[in-house]
Formats: sequence, structure tokens, C-alpha cells
Amino acid sequence: MTTPWPPRRTAHRPLAPRVAAPRELVDPARIGRRVVRRRTKGMDASAVAAALEDARFDARQNSRHEDLADDVRGPAELAEWERIDQLLAAAPTGTDDVVQAELAADAAAAAAREAARGAARADELQAQRELGTLEQTEPRDGDEAARDELTRRAGGYVQADIDAWLARALGARLGHYRDPAAREEATGLLRPPVLAHAALLAELARLVPGVDMGQLAFAARLATTEPQPPARSPSSSPVPVPRTADPGRNRLESASR
Repeated sequence: MTTPWPPRRTAHRPLAPRVAAPRELVDPARIGRRVVRRRTKGMDASAVAAALEDARFDARQNSRHEDLADDVRGPAELAEWERIDQLLAAAPTGTDDVVQAELAADAAAAAAREAARGAARADELQAQRELGTLEQTEPRDGDEAARDELTRRAGGYVQADIDAWLARALGARLGHYRDPAAREEATGLLRPPVLAHAALLAELARLVPGVDMGQLAFAARLATTEPQPPARSPSSSPVPVPRTADPGRNRLESASR
């Protein structure tokens, strides 16, 4: 009789706990109100009144089921039908203040999220410029706002390296600038010097196909740089002004000496 081998003991590494990404909380009541508002588009007062009666009937039917006791969407839909019915009865042509306030809150929340994304992208671009890898970074949607954020942090100083990077990307149609709509939108978001720099790069690339874009970017920077007046040497003497050839004026100058 053979003796069975003992089970092998192997060391297992503990699995790292998975951290779920934060998700936006679902509000069933808010979903119900929005569903009602979508349905009311194109309805007149009589159609809203009929829909209100149907909602009241459904609410009475649902009240008989214990498993629907914790439902919040149904009562929210019924309350929204009642509110819209009262609104149409009181002021058929008036504005819905509740909807307007909710739309304003949604717009403010969207603006806050966009500002947070712009700030995060500005931090990323700042890290790329410090590492010297900005030129290898492809632009993406919203980088114009990130550029404005970096300018704001710098106290309004022009971000020359960021502008050159954006001009190069726009002229070469890199990143999101491959989309014609993004290039059209950039004309209203970027400074005129950046747009001129990008246009010059695009024209140079068309005239010299196959040339390295880095060389074109250097040539474009030289072409778009404003010339500075030459510095005057301290030892230089002013240019002598010739004396007038008028004999009468010469005699007056001799008499005054």
C-alpha cells in the first residue's frame, strides 16, 4: 500500500486590495424628475393633466407592494408632475424657476470640474517642462486652458515655451489638432502670435516637405521674433550736423561769437 504524498505547501503572496475608483452617486429622485421633464416637452396643459392622473394611479398601485416601499423615484416623478401641472395652471407662459436653478447649478458644477481638469493638466505640463520632455508631449483637448492657468500662476507673464510647443503642435497637426474642429476652435483660444507662429510652420512644412519639424520651429521662432534696435555705444559721438550754406546765417553766427 502506497503512502499518499502530503499536500505541497506553497507560499502565496497576499493579493493587493483593489481600490475602486470613486464613482458619482446615483440620485434616483433626480433621475425621475429629469425623465418627467423630458416627457413634458411638447405637451400642453391637458396632456400634462392626463399624465398626472396616470402617475397618481401608478402611485396608488405601487403603495400596495411592500417591496416598493423604499422607492424614491416614483414619488419624485409624481411630485414633478404635480409641480409642472401647477406651474402651467398658474403661469402658462412663465419660466420654471426650479429648472433654471437646477440648470445653473449643473453649469456651475461643470465649470468647476473643467477648472479642476485645467489645473491638473497645468501641473502635468509644468512637470514635463521641468523634465525637459515637453516637446515630446502631444497636446490634448483643454491644453489652451492649461496654458492660461500657467500664465495666471506666473503673474501674467507669457509662457514662451508653452506657446512655442502649442504653435508647433498646431502647425504640424499633432494630438487633438488632427481634428479640423479643434484647429478651428484654437483660433479663438490662442494668442495671435501663437497662431501666426503655427501658420508659418505649416507653410514652411508645405514648401519644404520632409524637413525636420525641429528645424522649422527654430526658423519660425527667428521669423516671428520682433527686431530690437541696436544698442548705442557710450563712446560713439553724435553725427555732426552740417552748417547751413546760407551766407546771411553764417554771418550772424560769426557776429554772435
